Amino acid sequence: MTTNHYDVVVVGGGLAGLSTAAYLSSKGKKVAVLERGQLGGRAVTLKIKGFNFNFGAHAIYARDSSVLRTFEKELDLHIDWQDFNPNKAKYDTGDMLTAVPANVQGLFQTKLLKAFDKVLFTFEILKTMLKMETGHPHLSIQKWMEKKHINEEVQEMMLTLASSNFFTREPEKIPSDVFFNYYSRLFTTNKPVAYIGGGWQALITEFVRVIEANNGTVLTKTKVEGVRVEDDRVVAVMTPEEEITGDEFVCCIPPKEMVKVFQETRLEHAIAQYAEYEPTVVVVYDVGLKERIDVPYSYIYDKQNNIFITDISYYDHTCVPEGGQLLQATAYLRQSEVGNKEIIEQRKQEIENLYDKHFPGWREQLVVPRVSTRAIVQEIKWTMNQKPMPISLPDYRNLFFAGDWCEGQGQLSELSFSSAYNVSKLILEKE
Repeated sequence: MTTNHYDVVVVGGGLAGLSTAAYLSSKGKKVAVLERGQLGGRAVTLKIKGFNFNFGAHAIYARDSSVLRTFEKELDLHIDWQDFNPNKAKYDTGDMLTAVPANVQGLFQTKLLKAFDKVLFTFEILKTMLKMETGHPHLSIQKWMEKKHINEEVQEMMLTLASSNFFTREPEKIPSDVFFNYYSRLFTTNKPVAYIGGGWQALITEFVRVIEANNGTVLTKTKVEGVRVEDDRVVAVMTPEEEITGDEFVCCIPPKEMVKVFQETRLEHAIAQYAEYEPTVVVVYDVGLKERIDVPYSYIYDKQNNIFITDISYYDHTCVPEGGQLLQATAYLRQSEVGNKEIIEQRKQEIENLYDKHFPGWREQLVVPRVSTRAIVQEIKWTMNQKPMPISLPDYRNLFFAGDWCEGQGQLSELSFSSAYNVSKLILEKE
């Protein structure tokens, strides 16, 4: 059994692992990334019949305040930003289409709220932007609104926004402090939603470029099966082929996988409590079409059924063959619905109905469909009884954690980037 020694060993080559490794290698650290499968984790791009399908939601929220922008500047990443056009976003209420209140213009155009309710809603948004309202960690957003006697129409608007940004059919369960932290960023940004040209693969390629340019090592098909510990330190990770030693270790694999790695260590029980958490699961139904179906919107949110369709190819022309179109539909699931075959079939039918309604003729243009009935868009679901994993635990002083199940800012990929950045800073501060 051979031994290789590194300054930092990163376990997991998803967005958190790759961004951690890229940042630390750029600061002079000798870094190795170990990934059991393919790079990207859940954020991968799959090419089928000339179409680039992204697994997982690949929008970046509040991009001008995103940690990915920090990585972009400090690592000189080449990112082809494609900004969402809020004027092409519509809510489908069942009997009409109306503007999404994603910005001030959309708020005053939307028919979801009456004039007086718009003023009340705007007031709530203003308080959020100015951080006059921060919520309470022990109150759900529903309980908080009831306690504050928020108007029913305004309540519904706030929960509708939460549904579409937290990928949930149960927005009322979101902790109010998480809700307000998220929206204070979103409402103060100039770029609320952005896509990456080339999809996740373009970003993965950029991180790998930086790692390798700084003499880092990227090992795929390398499964970490356990760790070797001495006193209050991790000293090595074990793979089937070799033992890899390091000074610092960053674990960027989900807690369910992490439990196996830390069996028979002091951390096994501590990690196990985070492994019991429920992920945010959705049904994703993408369709690649041979010819574009032109409609006056690039985003439709079916308010009644909690389903949205995004015309990915409107923003990223590289994801389709010439003249083609790629549409992505996402249907939210309640936790009780996950794995229920009847419900899943019903959700797929609802998606197809929405395609029929807004993209007529799509069936005739269909080249390739891609359906995922259990797509995990975030490892942790934000509810009152679930808290994120800390980025470090006191048992082992040279062990850190990053990923979208960890403490950090934002939602979805932003949690991966922010936890990765915070971990990197902690390691660099040790020098």
